[in-house]
Amino acid sequence: MPSAATPVPPLEPWLRDILRCPATGATLVDGIGPDGQPELVSTDPDNPLAYPVRDGIPVLLVDDARPVRPGAVGHPDPAGA
Repeated sequence: MPSAATPVPPLEPWLRDILRCPATGATLVDGIGPDGQPELVSTDPDNPLAYPVRDGIPVLLVDDARPVRPGAVGHPDPAGA
């Protein structure tokens, strides 16, 4: 039986500030995926994508990203920012 995963600290703000969505070039913000795991979410209003963070490392591969709805849980609504 696998043990519960230990929490991974969030990315350093300076690192998150320089990372960009590889598909759109939009900034990325911290989010939580449907599975409760951390992810980085693109702020692009037309094509928001969420990228997984695995073991504290952002996986910025478009093929691994999932589309998200603006305003969805774990995804900031750029209009409300």
